[in-house]
Amino acid sequence: MKYGLFIPLAATVFVAGSFAQTRIYRCGNEYTNTVPDAQAKGCKLVEGANVTVIQGPPRVVTPKPGASGSQPGQRVDAGEQRSRDSDSRSILEAELKKAETRLEELTREYNKGEPDRRPEEARNPNKYAERVQELKASIARLEGDITGIRRELSRAPPPSAAK
Repeated sequence: MKYGLFIPLAATVFVAGSFAQTRIYRCGNEYTNTVPDAQAKGCKLVEGANVTVIQGPPRVVTPKPGASGSQPGQRVDAGEQRSRDSDSRSILEAELKKAETRLEELTREYNKGEPDRRPEEARNPNKYAERVQELKASIARLEGDITGIRRELSRAPPPSAAK
């Protein structure tokens, strides 16, 4: 009977001792649990928290063969730069045309601040006022977009120099 309490108590002590962590030392970005190495490097003891360090494979960036301009600071030949300038200019011109078309549609729908009422707005004047405000805000936003696109186009090299 006396041993009936002793055996579970002894088992608990042994199990608890196996879960105890060893001391962990931090040496810059490196962690170690070997005391002689830590003392030799002047590492600091990490207290109060469990430390889990997972090391992944080193990240190696290899440039693709034949890819020019893939690294920052690398020079690009003049022909490729002209091609890039031409592409960016054509993209900007397409965006400008699309924005101007959308602005014309919204301006026509806005009808100088009095757009046509929709059937659901006849019963609820708040919906009509909200739609008018949304149209006005959309027009202002598109006008800002068009101004920005035109500014970018003015900074781009002219089409004659890009070809």
